[in-house]
Amino acid sequence: MKRGREEAARQRARGAARRAPSPAPELPLSHPAMLVAGLATALLLALAVTFPLVDTDFWQHLAVGRAIWSTHSIPMTNVWTWPTWGEPQVLPSWGFRALLWPFWALGGVTGLFAWRWLTTLAAFGIAWATARRLGARGFTPFVAFVMCALVYRNRSQVRPETLVAVLLALETWLLERRRHPAPAASGEPPADPARPSWWRGSGPWLVTIAWIWANAHISYYLGLALLGIHWLCDRLPAGRGREHAKRRDRLGLTLIAATAISFVNPFGWRALAQPFEYFFLWRHEPLFMTIGELGPIQWSDNLLNGLPLVMLGWPLLALLRARREGWDRVELLTAALFLGLALTSQRFLGPMAIACAPYFARDLDAFVRSCRWPPATAAAWARAGLAIAACAALLPLGWQYPDLRPGIGLAPLHYPRAACDWIAAHGVRGRSFNQFEQGGYLLWRFWPERARLPFMDIHQTGTRQDRLDYVGAMIDPGAWGALDERHRFEWVLLKGLHAPDDRSLDHLDADSSFRLVFADDAAALYLKRRGPLAAIADSFAYHFVPAGEAGRIRIGERCVADAGVRAGTERELRRAIAESPLTSGALSVLTSLLMFEDRWPEAREALAHAERIQPLLPLYRERMKMIEDSLGVAGRPPGR
Repeated sequence: MKRGREEAARQRARGAARRAPSPAPELPLSHPAMLVAGLATALLLALAVTFPLVDTDFWQHLAVGRAIWSTHSIPMTNVWTWPTWGEPQVLPSWGFRALLWPFWALGGVTGLFAWRWLTTLAAFGIAWATARRLGARGFTPFVAFVMCALVYRNRSQVRPETLVAVLLALETWLLERRRHPAPAASGEPPADPARPSWWRGSGPWLVTIAWIWANAHISYYLGLALLGIHWLCDRLPAGRGREHAKRRDRLGLTLIAATAISFVNPFGWRALAQPFEYFFLWRHEPLFMTIGELGPIQWSDNLLNGLPLVMLGWPLLALLRARREGWDRVELLTAALFLGLALTSQRFLGPMAIACAPYFARDLDAFVRSCRWPPATAAAWARAGLAIAACAALLPLGWQYPDLRPGIGLAPLHYPRAACDWIAAHGVRGRSFNQFEQGGYLLWRFWPERARLPFMDIHQTGTRQDRLDYVGAMIDPGAWGALDERHRFEWVLLKGLHAPDDRSLDHLDADSSFRLVFADDAAALYLKRRGPLAAIADSFAYHFVPAGEAGRIRIGERCVADAGVRAGTERELRRAIAESPLTSGALSVLTSLLMFEDRWPEAREALAHAERIQPLLPLYRERMKMIEDSLGVAGRPPGR
């Protein structure tokens, strides 16, 4: 019986071997199908990050980069906001800003997009080299990279994180090349696993990356943590042995040197302390708690970009690989670090996608190779076609959001260009109040004029009391009055697009000491009625048109009851429309006023103009249908 059971087991094993899928042959990089698939994936990756810039931080990055290049120095004090002007300050990400400025100087907006394309392709190109070093030599990695790029896309604005993506990918490649010194592809020269000296190994390059990182972004500690993961895994029992001991000692030296050289920056230990200050102190302040990117993942905004699939798929594929080939401790610890950080804050989604890419590509490639595929897919060109088709099918995920649709340019509603034109044309100067998102553009337009510096910049520069009062002023008119009493503001610039609980526009509309002098979809400008700007405030004040929602409701009720108010409101609305190309709000209010007076042709023209500026204009279809019905015109509106 024992012999019979053994024979049955051998027969089952032979049957399983016959049924097991035979993996497709590996292809060299020079194979035409591999080259075509790689080129197609590169084009799709570039297209994934080709959408208008909606983040306004890049204006301050450019302003600081311009200052560094023009003054040939790195400012060591605060020269960016007026309340704490001249005080010692760490200049965050100065290295990134110095690198970014030539791209703008040479190409303007196109130069900024060139930066996005180059950094994205460099990061994922290096990740591809890492995946091949790990053994992923098929076409599946291209699909994995597009999936990771869709997650990375939301963090691909022109920010220091784009440079960090390249540094992180490069460090991962160097560390994995050290871990896997012998190339798997035939025909390549063998590597020397002994690495006879630290200087001839990857140590100097890893230290150089740490130095650049510490001068480019406060996330420098991620690079040191990744070095620590590889050093720790070298010390685990599986890494014992003479050669492992040599590599372990050199990596320990590299980690020490990388940590030490991080202090070699213009601001010393103060720059390295910033992430810890934020974690232990700043993140508990109300202002930082209102910043969306610093909070946990908003899953409703990330369901269709592949984020759940990547964040769940990475550890799952790693576990499946562990069942087949054993644990990859480096991958598991890397996943624990970056997935854990991403779950705590959305700002880590970009680094998570880059850290994930090579391991996700390797594990997905191994899983796909373990599956049985139709014989027709064995040919190289068939596999290349399937990979390209899958990548192209994934790319439109997220295009339902208007901000992510393909295009080159700037999203004009997110920075106060026309308002700053008005400030410059009318000589507005003095102590300002602004929302911090506008600080970068104010610096771009007016630095180094001290009389036009912002109250707060993109780094929320200021005292702790200023930051507390800033949040209070958004929701409480009394807090706004106290803040104004303390700083004696002479002009106020507020966003037109604001958070639902931000009532700043209503507070300023109700503050009799200020006058609204300019308003469009992007911003509203108020001047103090008394003081140096009193004459300008009296000459250009709006007497009927408000900027806040509460004021618009009140003026609407007055327009219904009083023809004189309607005439004054229409006159001021048309003035606002003439002063800026971004006035869908004013055009929408004007449409309602014209409809009330049965001036249907003018109402149709105003509403169509508003919709051209803001395609998502509220109640557009309903009002246009009412207008067309009143005019007796059948069919759709012109141009629709």
